[in-house]
Amino acid sequence: MITPQQVQQYQTNGFIVVSGIFTIPEINELEQELDAIIARRLAGKVHLDATWDGDWKNTLPKTEIFHTHGIQAYSATWARVLTHDRFTAALAAVTGPNVQLHHTKAFIKPPEKGSAFPMHQDYPYFPHTKHTMAAAIIHLSDATPEMGCFCVYPGTHKLGPLPTVHERAHYLDPAQYPIDKATPLPAQRGDIVIFNYLLVHGSDINRSTRPRKTVLFQFRDPTDCPTKNLHTSSHAQGLMLRGINPLPDPYNVTGTPTPKETA
Repeated sequence: MITPQQVQQYQTNGFIVVSGIFTIPEINELEQELDAIIARRLAGKVHLDATWDGDWKNTLPKTEIFHTHGIQAYSATWARVLTHDRFTAALAAVTGPNVQLHHTKAFIKPPEKGSAFPMHQDYPYFPHTKHTMAAAIIHLSDATPEMGCFCVYPGTHKLGPLPTVHERAHYLDPAQYPIDKATPLPAQRGDIVIFNYLLVHGSDINRSTRPRKTVLFQFRDPTDCPTKNLHTSSHAQGLMLRGINPLPDPYNVTGTPTPKETA
């Protein structure tokens, strides 16, 4: 499904856009499930706004974005995506034959006020030794620049970890990496953007009259161990999506003593 040329593009630019992984009926079902999950959570008075903190947004209007971690914990339909053959084959094309889940999260940018994301790397949130960590964004709606589509600075994954200007949000200096100077990646419904966690990326406000809906799958080679004990409580983290885990003790990725098993 992914060509050698696309693999080369991923290595050169740090990202690729892939089409044709999911059928239209599959995307329809996934979108319906996502809408239902968000509706149930909002009805339950769960706080879902994931707008980032920091001075980067001081000159922007008030916005919001609906977000949910561990989407597969809410729906068997989304759980089946974790081992969807064409999807995991696409992930394996950039990471290698063995693909392990790190976490998932859904985002809906509401019309006219969907929050932006300042330019950042994912690395500070879960640094790893081999930098195989990557993400796949499944688009459940079209994503145009007006809708606040995903934006990147191509090739910046080769720069390694970059200094951030916020202690918790970990975004980059907006003067050096402004959102409006990034390369937009417009996507059609069903498209998938796959990118390395060192790639500088973000997105602008959804100023359109339509919601922008995406679900992100963060994944890695199972032998790529974390350097810090961060972001470890995500639902189903460590699940093998494709291939095998060759580590002799797959539950012990940080080098801590493994407790004795009991009956």
